[in-house]
Amino acid sequence: MTGLRTVRATVEYDGAGFQGFQRQRSSRTVQGVLEAAIHAATGDEVTVAGAGRTDSGVHALGQVMAFRTASSLDDDTLLRAMNAHLPVDVAIRDLSTVAPAFDPRRDATARVYEYRIEQQPVRPVLDRARAWHVRQSLDVARMRSAAAELVGGHDFDAFTAGVQESTKREVFALEVWREGSTIRVRIAANAFLYRMVRRIVATLVRAGRGEIDAADVAALLKPAARSQVRGTAPAHGLTLLQVEYPNVASRYNRPQMTQAVTW
Repeated sequence: MTGLRTVRATVEYDGAGFQGFQRQRSSRTVQGVLEAAIHAATGDEVTVAGAGRTDSGVHALGQVMAFRTASSLDDDTLLRAMNAHLPVDVAIRDLSTVAPAFDPRRDATARVYEYRIEQQPVRPVLDRARAWHVRQSLDVARMRSAAAELVGGHDFDAFTAGVQESTKREVFALEVWREGSTIRVRIAANAFLYRMVRRIVATLVRAGRGEIDAADVAALLKPAARSQVRGTAPAHGLTLLQVEYPNVASRYNRPQMTQAVTW
């Protein structure tokens, strides 16, 4: 194709019906349906690059993706055309032509995730695919104390289930708060390891139950067996809220993210 341009888009999706973001040969994935919609709208066979590979069942409000196209459709028309060809559980929130070298993964400076824990005595029905139902009352103060130990640059090897060259990451902020019967855990970092957020949430829930304390969580950042992190929170409670980039307005005050943050 000649006359290619790079297009960046923000994508929202319900992860319940997908086997994760990354394309797989025999499974329904977010990348797969996006590429099919682009082909239907433009006739181009493209490869979509995403800012992150969310796991099976994980949702997104602000996933960022990019692709290259020879289409002459202007940005607004291309956005409408793609949405017309997308299934009901995926939508393009915004779309624009950007600099050719834009890379949604490598150019990102932070990813922000939120996890919802539902504390109702009776399991939720309408929110069953959006929150982890934990009936036992959790101590949010204990969860916050444990969360504070994870902020900063650390080796998070004990919090991943995958194999990666480096397991060092920087967590800019990790906040826990209660809204009615819902506990929200919001975390921002430069990048995340495979299942890192869900294993952190499971650890904070253990702290909220009184099984471990902040000192125990701090010890997990030293050379420790992964088996010492017990459990992984269910995928359906997790949502990718936003991906941040240089020189782009952010909802978050980065210089204060290692201190008290008002989300």
